[in-house]
Amino acid sequence: MTKKIPLRQCLGCGEHKEKKALIRVVRNKEGQIFLDPTGKAGGRGAYICKSEACLTLAVKKKRMENAFGAPVPSAVLEALQKELKAVES
Repeated sequence: MTKKIPLRQCLGCGEHKEKKALIRVVRNKEGQIFLDPTGKAGGRGAYICKSEACLTLAVKKKRMENAFGAPVPSAVLEALQKELKAVES
């Protein structure tokens, strides 16, 4: 029997990809929004591809804000950009 691979949708491009290929951003019960490198933090999670184009599109179309129901702090967006640059290089 084959093991089912969990798929998640990217907020930027809208493609369904393996959970491991995406970066998770979380909004916890206290309303804090942060990166979740482990993928196990409690709260509402949203996923984004490991490409700056997807991040730019998600921010431009306010998909992250819609997913969390709250504005995303610029510190979180900067951390995402840094992580994406590290992954892409």
